[in-house]
Amino acid sequence: LDTYQFSALSSTQISKLTSNQIANMETDDFAVLSSAQIAAMTTYQILALSTDHIAALNTTQASALTATQMAKLTTTQLAAIETEDFAAMTTKQIAALNTTQIASLTTDQIAALTTSQAKALTASQIAKLTTTQLASMETDDFASLTAIQIAAMNTTQVANLTTDQIAGMTTAQARALTTSQLSNMTNAQIGNFETTDLAALSTTQIRSLKNSQLSGGLTATQVQALTNSQIASLTTDQIRNGMTTTLLAALTTSQIAALTTAQVAAMTTDQIASLNL
Repeated sequence: LDTYQFSALSSTQISKLTSNQIANMETDDFAVLSSAQIAAMTTYQILALSTDHIAALNTTQASALTATQMAKLTTTQLAAIETEDFAAMTTKQIAALNTTQIASLTTDQIAALTTSQAKALTASQIAKLTTTQLASMETDDFASLTAIQIAAMNTTQVANLTTDQIAGMTTAQARALTTSQLSNMTNAQIGNFETTDLAALSTTQIRSLKNSQLSGGLTATQVQALTNSQIASLTTDQIRNGMTTTLLAALTTSQIAALTTAQVAAMTTDQIASLNL
């Protein structure tokens, strides 16, 4: 059959082709198939497609793949989908990928995700992304993730997020971070939190921060953005061993007034002297 004859086949005729016939189809012939013809292919036929066939898909054909077909693609086939075609896929198609398929996506494909596609990822899919994949997600797409998606990340994934991704987080995302996720962040990540995001953290989240994160991550500007309730919630250990004299010197008058007697009692003489009383 030539290209014209292939394009003339009905959807029913397409679905009757054997796996061998599909596998032997020239890529030029495959590239002219309509959306209806692509959608008519059985899962066995889909599995017979070579990586050259997959790479030859145009955006219209790629978006025509059914959820059932998507779920049957091998990891090798998935990796062959061009980024432009991958970005054209519907949220239903993205959500149809199983966790093994998700973990096999290339970093270029992850970077090509649209914000709608990123938001369509299930919690299970998010949990299976490698640290390299997550780090390749564009900041706008990362900022579109829901609180449920953020909470689904394990501590290793969170600890490997880029500082740009941390800086681009929304307040809702910051509030969604678990205490385990927060306490496993690097000092550089802590230092890149926007002040509005830090101020949105609960007192429980604030108390989960390690002393090293406070002393080595927080900036004076960030400390001044903390609410009085957050300041008052700091443990005596965090005050004595996490809050450096530089950080304490940055406290505002109202923040100093929010310090509890137990917190003040835990301070060293140098720390007390650093307060702008």
